[in-house]
Amino acid sequence: MIIHLIDGTYELFRHYFGLQRRAPKGTPFGAVAGVLGTVIQMLEEGATHIGVATDHIIESFRNDLWPGYKTGQGIEQALHAQFVPLEEALVAMGVAVWPMVELEADDALASAAYIAAQDPEVEKVCIWTPDKDLAQCVSGTRIVQVDRKSGQIRDDAGVRAKFGVGPPHIADYLALVGDAADGYPGIPKIGAKTAARLIARYGAIDQFPSHVLGDQVERALLFKKLATLRTDAPLFTDVEALRWRGATDALACAAEQMGAPSLMTRIAKLTPMPRPTTTPATKLPPHVVPVIDFLPSQPRAKKRRTNKGRRGADDQP
Repeated sequence: MIIHLIDGTYELFRHYFGLQRRAPKGTPFGAVAGVLGTVIQMLEEGATHIGVATDHIIESFRNDLWPGYKTGQGIEQALHAQFVPLEEALVAMGVAVWPMVELEADDALASAAYIAAQDPEVEKVCIWTPDKDLAQCVSGTRIVQVDRKSGQIRDDAGVRAKFGVGPPHIADYLALVGDAADGYPGIPKIGAKTAARLIARYGAIDQFPSHVLGDQVERALLFKKLATLRTDAPLFTDVEALRWRGATDALACAAEQMGAPSLMTRIAKLTPMPRPTTTPATKLPPHVVPVIDFLPSQPRAKKRRTNKGRRGADDQP
């Protein structure tokens, strides 16, 4: 059994900016249709267990820790307007989706990877995102990171080759070099090679001799806290919750509203596992908001905040 975990926010950005280059105006849900098309392609290629994490609200608990941490300011309105419809369309498609409100989508991916890896029936967990934060979740060849754009599959050896440190020290590495996409600068005069060398010599930041970072040690530890992904979001207890069992009746409406009838044609050719006759109610954790069926004419249940900050280069193709 292979578990596929998708960064829905990244995919939405990727399809939005790709669509700008090749599609005429007047496709308000074109990026949503693009993400659904990507998920359908994975199903067509044999994927059976899929979960998608999204940033329902860009801000998270990390904004309280560091004032410069990324926020939603600067996101184009046409892209911003597709965040919730994506979540609703994925629900209509019958895909497990986790819209995060206190934690980030990255935390959901890390938590889902951790939970899935506890199941001995799971052969491999594929985390579909190029975000360097997720490299900390890689484990051997069983939990890997997949960059859809470049086609690279990064296992433990791949992480070490790219960053010069292993997955357990990615948070230390990012704390030292900074992460412009997430809005924290790192430690002055420490670049990638120096960070890798210091970690190889001393280990984690809290093991560095006091003279190495001097008065910057507290800031480095704060940045490490920002970089460390949470793995304790109780998203599911059984990986079978991620098995795709077919689209709901609401998908036809969603496809029509998006102007993407071909999605239904492709879905109709797939053979999902039948849905159980009774499905137990799922109690969502506080980090996740419930979503409704894709009905753009209805008001949204929650308005997204867009204050200071930005999405970084890693969030665009």
